[in-house]
Amino acid sequence: MFYDRKDAGRKLALTLEKYKNRDDVIVLAIPRGGVEVGAEVAKYLHSDFDLIMCRKLQYPYTTESGYGALCEDGTVYINEYALDGVTQKDIEREIARQAREIQHRITVLRGGRKLKNIKDKIVILVDDGIAMGSTMIAAISMLKKLSPKKIVVAVPTASPQIVSYLQEIADEVIALYTPSPFYAVADAYRNWYDVSDEEVLAILEDLENFIHNNKK
Repeated sequence: MFYDRKDAGRKLALTLEKYKNRDDVIVLAIPRGGVEVGAEVAKYLHSDFDLIMCRKLQYPYTTESGYGALCEDGTVYINEYALDGVTQKDIEREIARQAREIQHRITVLRGGRKLKNIKDKIVILVDDGIAMGSTMIAAISMLKKLSPKKIVVAVPTASPQIVSYLQEIADEVIALYTPSPFYAVADAYRNWYDVSDEEVLAILEDLENFIHNNKK
């Protein structure tokens, strides 16, 4: 169990010791929940850091779960087994909606710039947890097109089933807390809350100040 995302990030960082102080490592966090976790990892490793924009494709009738994900480069992952009555028109409408949200986040959270170059880099891909895995699967698919040296998935909590699957498509998977049965990412945290854009920007500013004050 973790107190909050910062606590989870610090504990996760300790398992990534071998990637510390390396110029070829970059931590990529999935907003919004993954940003505080990823920032703590980047602080500990003294690594480069950026945000990768991927969004869950949600059902028309609930925002609690999804059937796929969309990433900023247009990569789409659809879990055919989870469509549950969703029509092609529903999918197209949801992709368009999430594409707008991704563009908003690129503008607000990343200042409108492109993702940093990850060619020949060890990418540590961080979120605050993985339930169904659609967003992480889509993110991995996107990153593979950009020729990284290695993709490491690192999360505080995940379902054992998705960890097994991710081990087939990523080079390394680290998940600290993998309860079975797995119900929700929030169950791993004592202090769980939705993160706002303003909080993400504050975390990024804090990280920037940390980097400035702790130059290698």
